[in-house]
Amino acid sequence: MKSESAQIYNYTVIFEKEMEGGYHAFCPILKGCHSQGDNFEEAVENITEAVALYLESLKEDNLPIPKEDLVFKSVQIAG
Repeated sequence: MKSESAQIYNYTVIFEKEMEGGYHAFCPILKGCHSQGDNFEEAVENITEAVALYLESLKEDNLPIPKEDLVFKSVQIAG
């Protein structure tokens, strides 16, 4: 029997607290991969599912899986 181990992917997800409540979540490296949740835990669960579905769709279409190469840098703006 052939054993296939699942590939593990790590992506940065950004969570933004919404003024009306809940969270908006998105994965910058996966263009258009967004989700939301009424609370932080729900947003984490929903964006995790969205990322998994996004990757599944790429695999089904034989498209490359993006590798994350983000750089985060805080900048100060005088105002």
